[in-house]
Amino acid sequence: MRETETISGQECLDVQKKTDGSVNIIGEVATDPVASWMIQSAQVASKFTLFTHHAKTFPDLVTALRNSMLRAGVFKDERTAEEQVVQVLNFDIHLVKDFRGRRYIERVTECIPVEDKNEYTFDHRKETTLEGKFDKFMDNATYYFSKTTNRELYHYRNILEYHDGEYVLTNPISDKNIREMLVNMDDTDAEEFEKFVERNWGKKISKYDDEKKTEEVTKKRTRRTKQNMNPAEA
Repeated sequence: MRETETISGQECLDVQKKTDGSVNIIGEVATDPVASWMIQSAQVASKFTLFTHHAKTFPDLVTALRNSMLRAGVFKDERTAEEQVVQVLNFDIHLVKDFRGRRYIERVTECIPVEDKNEYTFDHRKETTLEGKFDKFMDNATYYFSKTTNRELYHYRNILEYHDGEYVLTNPISDKNIREMLVNMDDTDAEEFEKFVERNWGKKISKYDDEKKTEEVTKKRTRRTKQNMNPAEA
């Protein structure tokens, strides 16, 4: 789709959201409105989104997209804008062009959002002295202010790197992304990918892991229900 003088890019995206597409391909994200469209399409309009950008490093990519969201007026708070960005950036495939004019993939980087866990405690209730209660309160206060001011929103790591003419696996893909990738593969591809993961990273992750766990929980609940039934009802 291409915007015209009478139809905006946002209107095109709103129509595309209703077409049940699997993949959105957005051209170069070089302006603030296009960055906003990319975030929208990655969140609600399709299974995944492909786009190009000219950031030199992964942190530069996050910062550039965050600033675009702020300038476009989508968000007013830097932290909120950055949270939305890292939630949609699964992988960054970084290409370079050397002085010989040769283009190649330099690295594949995975973005791992940091989950916001509630680690506050109620240990002050167990304290018998005022000094002990105050110490526990200060522990919670320190944790709160560290989350507010210095909390990391994401980690990133290179999965694949180009070294001396060959590609080298440097870090494993996170379990969450492996499972999401398996769900979108047919059985043949999923089987080969499972073997690849186990061979290179020593992980045994199945496409149906979650389903098996659900089945086991269901069977256990069924057995417990039968044991608790009245013999006359059984």
